[in-house]
Amino acid sequence: MDYQTLSDYSHGWIFRHRDMPVPDALMADIKPLSEASALQYWRQNISKEATHASHFLGDDWPSQNGIWHTKGEWQAQWESDDPELPEGLDFDDWEANTHVFFCYDCHHVVQTTWATFRQCWKNFLFYDEEPILIGKRRLQVARFHSDGTFEIGAH
Repeated sequence: MDYQTLSDYSHGWIFRHRDMPVPDALMADIKPLSEASALQYWRQNISKEATHASHFLGDDWPSQNGIWHTKGEWQAQWESDDPELPEGLDFDDWEANTHVFFCYDCHHVVQTTWATFRQCWKNFLFYDEEPILIGKRRLQVARFHSDGTFEIGAH
């Protein structure tokens, strides 16, 4: 996979936001995929045709019945001073070094570790229009909605 620097990444500002700056020690763990790699990852793991979650078709796994089994709310926790993940999002069986992919759309996919995501999740959710969180070699997935809710599922 090819990556781009956070300074070159068009959404990179979310990790440098003055109200929620990411510590320098964690910045190296946040790796935006190049546009070509993001497209490849999206096509292989999310959808072969849709470019964004709002365009999913019936044969895309995120739109299939039975995938999403648990719902929760993230917005109140995001707006609070508490840095912890919202209840229900802490996948206890994911190790700290598990690679995760936060997929905004077919051009914007960011790779990091589960430990870094847990510490910086609020930054990732500055863009909250249906992103999907996938752990490498993990069945659990999470999808975030702009109404402040999330869904947990398995794929």
